[in-house]
Amino acid sequence: MAPFRKRQSEPPPELETLSVPPPGPTPDLPVRQAALEKDQGAGWSSDGTEDKTVTDAPADRWQPIAVGAPVPRFETVPPRGLSYRPDTVCDGWQAGVMALRLASVRGYQHRYEGRPREDDAAAAWDQETGTVVFAVADGVSSARQPHIGSQLACRSAVDEMLAQVRGEGGGFVADWEKLLSTVHWQLVEQARRILRRPDAGAEETAGLLATTLVAGTATPTEQGVFVHLISIGDSGAWQIKHDRFYPLAGGKAAGTDGLYSSTVEPLPYVPGVIRPLSFALEPGTVLLVGTDGFGDPLGDGTGAVARHFYYGLRQPVPPLGFAHLLDFSRETYDDDRTLIALWPWNDAPGGPS
Repeated sequence: MAPFRKRQSEPPPELETLSVPPPGPTPDLPVRQAALEKDQGAGWSSDGTEDKTVTDAPADRWQPIAVGAPVPRFETVPPRGLSYRPDTVCDGWQAGVMALRLASVRGYQHRYEGRPREDDAAAAWDQETGTVVFAVADGVSSARQPHIGSQLACRSAVDEMLAQVRGEGGGFVADWEKLLSTVHWQLVEQARRILRRPDAGAEETAGLLATTLVAGTATPTEQGVFVHLISIGDSGAWQIKHDRFYPLAGGKAAGTDGLYSSTVEPLPYVPGVIRPLSFALEPGTVLLVGTDGFGDPLGDGTGAVARHFYYGLRQPVPPLGFAHLLDFSRETYDDDRTLIALWPWNDAPGGPS
């Protein structure tokens, strides 16, 4: 079967090389930097009284952060559908020596058209081994119910990873093929229930629930935090390390014409060869796992969007602030965005010093 096609995307605009200046306002992002400084010094004092240094309305402070030329303003339309689907979800917690933040926001195009958010994410922690399990998924727009597919893929992947981590895996996923098979069958069974066709197979499921997936684990050991993950489709993983962004897995590949391919081979299709990526997450680094709504504007990691996240994610931010960072406004980038960030060791509040 021919792979599904997501919307064709233009190559990221040519962006200047990242040169990391000392902390402080950057020429390209004065509005964002000023807002961050204001938020850090404004709000409520320690005795619970209002800080009188606040000079603007809360609604103004929570407007999307403009990165370059923003998306034109418009009134958001509620998503149409048979079930409730929130525009934005966020979460955040510290698990042992790791801090996690998660957010998924509806894209500007879907807000304008009244379509539901097609991305999803899930994360959990195994207290015994200290392992964090995570999953990010992007429902393929050409499918009829992509938001159901992405949500089911994340939940079933996290459940299966937890089962393996808590079992013979001892903090690790021992069988990635079983993980993907579990997600595959969960999607197929859901499609059979929706279609009321007990004989529906992978092709019918893809037409209804096709989705990308990045799923993985982060396990603390005496030698550091070790990450293992797999990527299906064009969602991906990156690392902020030594003041730069490094792509790790997934993402779009540039074609010979300079355009970035929007062709993906999604779940429920399972690749014949599964190659999990394994690496150590060193102190002072940040692991990012996200959909192409984050990856496309990030580009090669040297432009204004990269700086927006580099300065915003130097340390764990409150979950609502994390969602606000992700909901930036930049023209031509209007897809749903989902991102999980993980800080290891000394970067987690309360971690070892």
